[in-house]
Amino acid sequence: MSIPIKALDYEEIKNILTEKDHRVIFRKTNIIPDDEDLYQALNQYVNYENIPNKSVLGLDIYQYSTGYGVLEQALIPFLFRRFMETTIDQCFANHKYIFQKYDPQKIKDHFISTGDGGFFIFDTPLHSLLFAINFAVVLRVYNAFHFYPKLRRIIGSINLRYAITYDKVYQFGDNYFGRALINNARILQRDNLNRCLIDQNVNAWFLVNIGGIENLQVITTSEICNIHEFIEDYDSSILDEESDEIFGIIEKRTYGIINSDILKIGKIQSKYTELNIYLLHLQVSLKLVNDDDPEQKKVFTISLGNLNTAGI
Repeated sequence: MSIPIKALDYEEIKNILTEKDHRVIFRKTNIIPDDEDLYQALNQYVNYENIPNKSVLGLDIYQYSTGYGVLEQALIPFLFRRFMETTIDQCFANHKYIFQKYDPQKIKDHFISTGDGGFFIFDTPLHSLLFAINFAVVLRVYNAFHFYPKLRRIIGSINLRYAITYDKVYQFGDNYFGRALINNARILQRDNLNRCLIDQNVNAWFLVNIGGIENLQVITTSEICNIHEFIEDYDSSILDEESDEIFGIIEKRTYGIINSDILKIGKIQSKYTELNIYLLHLQVSLKLVNDDDPEQKKVFTISLGNLNTAGI
């Protein structure tokens, strides 16, 4: 079930402050006021406990500011956008059932650019993981001189680090905030080994819904359809005509996700709590078709993340 991101409205908060507080007040003797009435009003409006959890996929281009020349740096934002657009196309082609609540514009609207990467906001960690897999495939095709090969020679290879988190996300104005974004940025900042790292909430989501990330290599679309978030308002008849490119109708380990490893590697401090961080490593095999010439097909096997277990 897709729950919209909660939006906090500037005018509504301003109206609460107008009713319960003073914009400016000068007294001969200043006092600290009782804020209980304002606290209760703001707490009721924000209703933080009922803000839905969202999954954030963070991507960061390794050594963007130091590893490329000025021309290359100027071209990389264009290249990243082409990666993003091609990945979106791949997700809709490969995972019609799972991404049926999305369209290209919704994914772009829920993307926060950082210049050398950015953050994608999705409903579940499964959406984030599949988007990361397809992004990694597009990146491999580029690095192997199959996607804009002349541009590849000019810019050089691109290396990415990935992070997936799952926690509160809310909207204020045109921007997004929340712990899922804060934690994701901290994980990316702490990692310099180009890995795919996930937080404890993502690990718990997969543990509850499919028995653990290790089962990604054997689950089928039947198990996906029975995940709570994919039952209500999801049209399973899509699978009658369009199968999923990774999760087939039978168990297999020769195509799709052929290997999955998860390992706890450390903790980071998040506000007043510690957050357990896990190393994720997947090997994925996917068949790609050249949209410009459908007769051209090629199978790519890629790794998402790596097995470097150094701490964070």
